[in-house]
Amino acid sequence: MALQGAAAKHRSIRGPKATRAADPAKPMAIARPLLAWYRRHRRDLPWRMNRDPYRVWVSEIMLQQTQVERVKDFFVRFIDRFPAVESLAAASERQVLRLWEGLGYYRRARQLHAAAKRVVADHAGSFPDTAAALRELPGIGRYTAGAIASIAFGRREPILEANSRRVFARLVGHDRPVGGAADEPLWQVAAAFVPVRDPGLFNQAIMDLGAIICTPTQPQCDRCPLAGLCVARATGRIAEIPAPTPRRAATLVRETAVVIRQGDRVLVERRPAGAWWEGLWDFPLAAADDKVARGDRRLASISYTVTHHRITRRVVVRRVATAPPAGRTKRFVAIAELDRLAMTAPGRRIARLLDANG
Repeated sequence: MALQGAAAKHRSIRGPKATRAADPAKPMAIARPLLAWYRRHRRDLPWRMNRDPYRVWVSEIMLQQTQVERVKDFFVRFIDRFPAVESLAAASERQVLRLWEGLGYYRRARQLHAAAKRVVADHAGSFPDTAAALRELPGIGRYTAGAIASIAFGRREPILEANSRRVFARLVGHDRPVGGAADEPLWQVAAAFVPVRDPGLFNQAIMDLGAIICTPTQPQCDRCPLAGLCVARATGRIAEIPAPTPRRAATLVRETAVVIRQGDRVLVERRPAGAWWEGLWDFPLAAADDKVARGDRRLASISYTVTHHRITRRVVVRRVATAPPAGRTKRFVAIAELDRLAMTAPGRRIARLLDANG
């Protein structure tokens, strides 16, 4: 439902639930109460210390598909190690991936690294200050460009992510599916409401409102500064908006990791292009139904998820007297030295098991 249509439909409601819909021609109708609320209740986040575009950019890339609480410590460590775009550009991919380890979606780290090199090489270390120019950098899409442009440079650019999408959908009564191309009507809503003054604060306030008040379940409508303008609340459809996205059924996978060990050294291999955790180190994998060799010792069984896959990994240790050939993508590493490698999440768990079991 388009913004104008939602507002018009809402104005026709009569009775005790009727309220005034936000007018898309007057962005300050929601900006004033929202910003007043934000000044009192904003979240204390480490990337909000200033409007440095580098810090804004790093935080926004980390926050893609990752919860805020999980990102906080990673962000602080990352900025301590790479305090400026120049230091990030000068780092090796191995250093970047090792510091990113645990955040997942490692393509983000590679694109972050590539974008840093572009900023240094093509822009003399200064970030482009428009959304269009920012989108020319690796890993920066519509949302991230809008966030950086508005927060760091004061550009009047809209944003749409999980929290702001929910706020805007409820505000205008958008009861259709959301996500991907279906979000275009809500992008129009966001663009209509973002104010000329303080667009970055407005965008951060919308996200905080969704995270603190306008939550997916049990929203605190009685504490919401926009309650009197909300179509979903006035029509009793808070629980229905936005429309739920059908969940994809999980695919179950079973596999075996073979820890080939010679003394205190173990064989690790780099995940190939196109594989999960591309470029990270892990232990050699075999099919789950491969027979365990005589003398192999079962170490553990671990479970993990990747996108819509649920994987159970059996871990066995195979001791060898002679090290098999290694190479650029395979190497023998002392167990004590595994901590220096950028490893997959299940690989890191196995490394800790080896360290604990000696």
